[in-house]
Amino acid sequence: MATAASDSKILEEVKSDLAPGYAPSEDEPYMNPQQEKYFRMLLLEWKQSIHEAAGQTLQSLQDGPIREPDLNDRASSETDWGIELRTRDRQRKLISKIDAALRRIDEGEYGYCEVTGDPIGLRRLIARPVATMTVEAQEAHERKEKISRDD
Repeated sequence: MATAASDSKILEEVKSDLAPGYAPSEDEPYMNPQQEKYFRMLLLEWKQSIHEAAGQTLQSLQDGPIREPDLNDRASSETDWGIELRTRDRQRKLISKIDAALRRIDEGEYGYCEVTGDPIGLRRLIARPVATMTVEAQEAHERKEKISRDD
């Protein structure tokens, strides 16, 4: 498991290797080394921003308990904290998906559907860098999941 310091170092190396303003294009070979570096950079930046937000939340929690004199204000603050903590929990789960995507890049499997083996597509990966399936495979998976839930 990579540490935040090693992630930062890798991120800086990747950024220095990429041409300024580089963006993947359909005109180049799919998942070439430049594209892999680009997606590694996206994933690492995303992971870093999640860690920074979590640090800010932790700092706010350490600053002290909610001391609103009015009960309604206190209830509102506690509700806000509940939402914040649920968001952080979802982001914690997202970090494991980011780490899995980084592993797939290392193994040369990134960008290909885990169901069909087809290319996922640049636009989908830019929109959702942790995607593991093509749109079609994802839709089929969700339909199957919905049918299973309805039973």
